[in-house]
Amino acid sequence: GRVEVKQQGKWGTVCGHYWSMKNAAVVCKQLDCGSAVEAPQYGEFGPGSGPIWMDDVGCNGTESALSDCTHGGWGEHDCVHILDAGVVCSGAVEVRLADGGRRCAGRVEVKQQGKWGTVCGHYWSMKNAAVVCKQLGCGSAVEAPQYGHFGPGSGPIWMDDVGCNGTESELSGSAQGQLSPCQRHQK
Repeated sequence: GRVEVKQQGKWGTVCGHYWSMKNAAVVCKQLDCGSAVEAPQYGEFGPGSGPIWMDDVGCNGTESALSDCTHGGWGEHDCVHILDAGVVCSGAVEVRLADGGRRCAGRVEVKQQGKWGTVCGHYWSMKNAAVVCKQLGCGSAVEAPQYGHFGPGSGPIWMDDVGCNGTESELSGSAQGQLSPCQRHQK
């Protein structure tokens, strides 16, 4: 949707000038909505109303809130509402570990569209496992078994070819449909 911020007790918009995926990434992180998929610059979600609070926003992508990013000053702009910035996020991805005998071990499963499904082991790595452990509050990753170590799951295979750098706070971004013909392997 259209990005809106509250300042001085009033909701207002953000101008699309120099709007980028790095800016969108911060918005998605702040809202706990997964990762940024799109960063529409110029009124894709319709013009807002009220003050235009931010213009020329420049995030590096690591900030925890949009207000931490550089901008031209609160309420300082050369913009109109038809240029309001927008964001499309992937949506938060719920994660669990199944059939491992305890909460912090098992087959990685994600919930998308109200259904639990699995993550294919293609390119599965310790970096990916580190993100899952962090998201679940399970400490550090010790192992990252790729192929059916905890038995085959059921339901859709929601994610494949996952590539985390290990610093992300959650496994998200590509769980948007049954993406892979990955076969479930037996132990």
